[in-house]
Amino acid sequence: MAKITPFRIDIPQADLDDLRERLARTRWPDELPGTGWSYGVPSSYAKELAEYWRTAYDWRKQEAALNEYPQFTTEIDGQNIHFLHVRSPEPDALPLILTHGWPGSVAEFMKVIGPLTDPAAHGGDRSDAFHIVAPSIPGFGFSGPTTETGWDLQRVARAWPELMDRLGYQRYGAQGGDSGSVISPMLGRAAPQNVVGVHVNGALGFPTGDPAEFEGLTQAELTRLGQYQDQDRAGYAMIQATRPQTLAFGLHDSPAAQLAWIVEKFKEWTDPAHELPEGAVDIDQMLTDVSIYWFTGTAASSARLYKEGQKRWGAVAEYSALPHGVAVFPGDAGVRRIAEREHNVVHWSEFDRGGHFAAMEAPDLLVTDIRAFFRLVR
Repeated sequence: MAKITPFRIDIPQADLDDLRERLARTRWPDELPGTGWSYGVPSSYAKELAEYWRTAYDWRKQEAALNEYPQFTTEIDGQNIHFLHVRSPEPDALPLILTHGWPGSVAEFMKVIGPLTDPAAHGGDRSDAFHIVAPSIPGFGFSGPTTETGWDLQRVARAWPELMDRLGYQRYGAQGGDSGSVISPMLGRAAPQNVVGVHVNGALGFPTGDPAEFEGLTQAELTRLGQYQDQDRAGYAMIQATRPQTLAFGLHDSPAAQLAWIVEKFKEWTDPAHELPEGAVDIDQMLTDVSIYWFTGTAASSARLYKEGQKRWGAVAEYSALPHGVAVFPGDAGVRRIAEREHNVVHWSEFDRGGHFAAMEAPDLLVTDIRAFFRLVR
């Protein structure tokens, strides 16, 4: 059995001091008046957020909160893997592996781990309990950086059954958002004898472009699918899928650049009812996510996930007969007809609040939906 080593986050004080010094010395770009966010993150907004990060945000407090969860590292397929492993007090709890995406991290799950592992302590039913395993994707955060090419989504999905096996879990569920909403169904295909069901938030599957796919859809569904043709919103992905190394020089050297690159996605993908990201998510939780990328130096390796996988974008997947559940939040691109083309969808929910970062924005809704789906397959 491969070694599993206890892990504790402990960022050196010198790194915190360096972050503050770099933020204080930022050379800010100009901005055109009246353009708002249409050209990207406004310098005026970034300056205020960076100043909060530099002077008011408390990394040590957030670090301590993360360290309340048992964490470990192990090596799988030549790569260091960091993960949270939080066992439920309920002995019959179902193991559940949670997978984040980009620009996410395990910090996304801080508001859902408690209710998922100990529902009785959060007003829920003991029978809905889960043992939570939340790994950092190879190349991300404390699993990074990667040291060789080839770490695409499929390789990640093939690593997760090995991780669960090492933890002694032979029967478990999978859940994910963003890249996790692609990795989790792949995990189901990689280990159908182990995975009892897959739940995702966001979207499940991608349109092929066949006009027949659009016939008879509602206006809301057509609007969601329209996101796949929005080149403006896809600019970040094109850069990460083609020139992640060039991009990384700026993100790795300038915390202001790393901040802007990530926070732009929080602006675009969170609940559209909120004008600014911090209206939709807790500002300190968002900055914890940014800080993890900065302190671990994983701007390049996390972006490489796009480069490694872009050749397979849009490829048709083999049909999965495993039960799948989908939670669609405002701004998500989920359409049931698309999802059902390649997956056995037995549970579908649509919500009127929350957004792409559901575990941060609407943890109550996400937890409720995860519980409801897995009641069908436990």
